Amino acid sequence: MLNVKRVVLRSRPGKNGIPVPENFRVDEVLESSELKEGQVFVRTLFLSVDPYMRCRMNDDTGAEYLLPWRLEECVDGGGVGVVEASKNQSLSVGAVVTSFKWPWQTYSVMDGSLLQEVDPEMADGHLSYVLGALGMPGLTALLGVREKGHVTPGSHQTMVISGAAGACGSIAGQIGRLDGCERVVGICGSDQKCQTLVTELGFTAGINYKKGDISSALREHCPAGIDVYFDNVGGAISDAVISLMNPGGHVILCGQISQYNKDLPYPPPLSEETQETLHRKNITRERFVVLNYMEKHAEGLTQLSHWVKTGQIKVLETVVNGIENMGEAFCSMMTGGNIGKQVVKISD
Repeated sequence: MLNVKRVVLRSRPGKNGIPVPENFRVDEVLESSELKEGQVFVRTLFLSVDPYMRCRMNDDTGAEYLLPWRLEECVDGGGVGVVEASKNQSLSVGAVVTSFKWPWQTYSVMDGSLLQEVDPEMADGHLSYVLGALGMPGLTALLGVREKGHVTPGSHQTMVISGAAGACGSIAGQIGRLDGCERVVGICGSDQKCQTLVTELGFTAGINYKKGDISSALREHCPAGIDVYFDNVGGAISDAVISLMNPGGHVILCGQISQYNKDLPYPPPLSEETQETLHRKNITRERFVVLNYMEKHAEGLTQLSHWVKTGQIKVLETVVNGIENMGEAFCSMMTGGNIGKQVVKISD
């Protein structure tokens, strides 16, 4: 038996509520490390907090591919760890593994079929990257741009990214630049983030949506209009971007974080004015779900790994230490407290 710390969902914020750290509780429980055939015993290294998890705090997630977290049960999500004991022929002791269904625990007995082995070299030794640039956010950025963005090198396109300093947006903007966009403009929530986008990630410009008129700033930084919009936030910001898009443009509908605390269907309904703009200008706006492109994940990770190793993509992270801070890290991420990917380090 082993003392294990775990995070359980204590309460739900309600569909129109704002999550608070008190929605979560850290327990210490005794768990057996005895294994059945096919299982492994893993020590958790890093855990991920992501915007989609807000939907899992509700009784109904509103998405057929997401199950709600259950009250008084251990929370799960993206995680990476190391195998400490194994009864699985495919996973040896010392192997680094990852899963989308990783329990928020310091140690766990897991079915090996839920785990994918990770080559640490692919992550250039940074195992937390498996949860960000070389995980779901990175694949969402790459495949979102490639499948829905219709970027054509040499055609002088302008791409705008909302939530641009987050885990997905910070990668998507760099991919837009690498794939041939002439201008890449990021929207985020602070002057510091704007400066980071330009000086560290190679964006053309950053716009702080909390200062001044966003439409005026977009006109200034996108003088030839907007051709591709990578939408992570929805709401008024997206209405402003879409109103300035060129005919035949493309909206990559990735996330709607500004709407997640509201009791709305997903994707949330658009205003009549925005719907009319999309129709009149023949702008495509299709929901993008990275899980629909599983067959392209391996090739995508190889591409992302190459870019990271060669320095063509820079990875930003905000790292919090300790499983007791999972709730704080999640709530901070939901209000823009992170630059790049928000991860929580559980052990060395």
